[in-house]
Amino acid sequence: MNPVLRPCFLRPGLLAAAICASPLAAAQNATLGSLLEEPQSAGLGGLMRIEASPYKGADDRVDLLPLYLYEGDRFFLRSNTAGIKLTQREDEGIELFVERRLEGYPEDETPPILEGLRTRNSEADLGVRVYWKRDAHLLDLTVRQDVSRTSKGSEVRSSYGYTWRGERWALQPMLSLQWRSARLNDYYFGVEQDEADDLRPAYAAGSGLDVTAGLYGRRRVLQNWSVLGGAYLTRHASAIGNSPLARDDLQWGAMLGAAYDFGNGNVAWNKPQTPTWVKVFYGRDSAEGCHMIKIMTLSCTRLNSDDPTDIWGVHIGRPFVSRLNGWPLDLVGYVGILRHEERGIQPDAWQIDAYMKAFYYGFPWSHRVNTRIGFGFGLSYAERVPHTEVQSQARRERNTSKLLNYLDPSIDVSVGDIIGNPRLHDLYFGVGISHRSGIFGSARMLGTVDGGSNYIYAYLEGAF
Repeated sequence: MNPVLRPCFLRPGLLAAAICASPLAAAQNATLGSLLEEPQSAGLGGLMRIEASPYKGADDRVDLLPLYLYEGDRFFLRSNTAGIKLTQREDEGIELFVERRLEGYPEDETPPILEGLRTRNSEADLGVRVYWKRDAHLLDLTVRQDVSRTSKGSEVRSSYGYTWRGERWALQPMLSLQWRSARLNDYYFGVEQDEADDLRPAYAAGSGLDVTAGLYGRRRVLQNWSVLGGAYLTRHASAIGNSPLARDDLQWGAMLGAAYDFGNGNVAWNKPQTPTWVKVFYGRDSAEGCHMIKIMTLSCTRLNSDDPTDIWGVHIGRPFVSRLNGWPLDLVGYVGILRHEERGIQPDAWQIDAYMKAFYYGFPWSHRVNTRIGFGFGLSYAERVPHTEVQSQARRERNTSKLLNYLDPSIDVSVGDIIGNPRLHDLYFGVGISHRSGIFGSARMLGTVDGGSNYIYAYLEGAF
């Protein structure tokens, strides 16, 4: 079905899974699937979240949650969760996933109660999810275990939701139970003997059961846009509420944002006539102070000459939409690997990038030499934080993260048009920027990183 015409642009029964990514609000996996209605579809968006901090004396948390969404037949990406669908049925299913737990001490201002404590960071969980759907009723069960050797804890979540829906709107109340292991609670709310003082005596948090009630909704406002929102209240188990670090046993939160669904468009990933784009590239990190906007406007194009590091990689793309709304604008989804050559400064490492990229090619001269300006937006995970980010953040005394937002602006021309060979019309040569950052420190999902890295690269890209 055309994404403009389908009556349920965003699956209303699936809303809470993407809009409530707070680990203390168990709506994160409370409902089925994702925001996207069509198979082989992708989406982008963002949510501003505000929630009471669970820690005594800490300010309310305000956070941007980027929404990176892809829903394939087998694989999915739902912001801070990626996984594999082990079954294919619409009304029930099993999923295996990896998720970044958005929990930990405040990373901007440390309240007095946490001064001197060893920092408790976000962790990565491996989990299994089983869900059932019967008409408007939704039941969801997840079991997850820390695999990053952070808390070494586990959690079991069981949730029920009911969805009211109209042609352009949906509303979903939800109730969730979360059993948290002693290791998980103790990591985030315990106090070790060597950390104890007059304000915070030693405390070992045990296991416990949290309860969350929430209300979530969406409204379609334009062809492919929807407004998302919700609110929740969590009552923590006494194991958390009795901690000398905890504010009390209640925590509230709310969120508001928007998402754009690319649909599966005029070209789908699984159609045999759909071309596959292959991009190979090589580049070097830019000089200090030479950030992305300066590079794009050509006001600074200097490469790092003091302690340079290089990158090379391959990105594979498949079109989602050709000539969006009849404009000379294509949308292509990419996944690829990148290798950091650190030149002995630190061990070399791999990086995985996944992003959606828009290409504009409606220039007056494009009938002679096809020219594309592209801009990609997505997610990047580095096996090891690149040296250029470590160095830049250390100078500014700021934190780093392996997981960051990814931007990929570029410009290229058709090699075939340049040399007069029609068979090479879909082979392009160009230059681009590989940019990783934390969206100005606004996203807890990205480690509240303010800063990042820029690599200027040259590339060849062809359609096969």
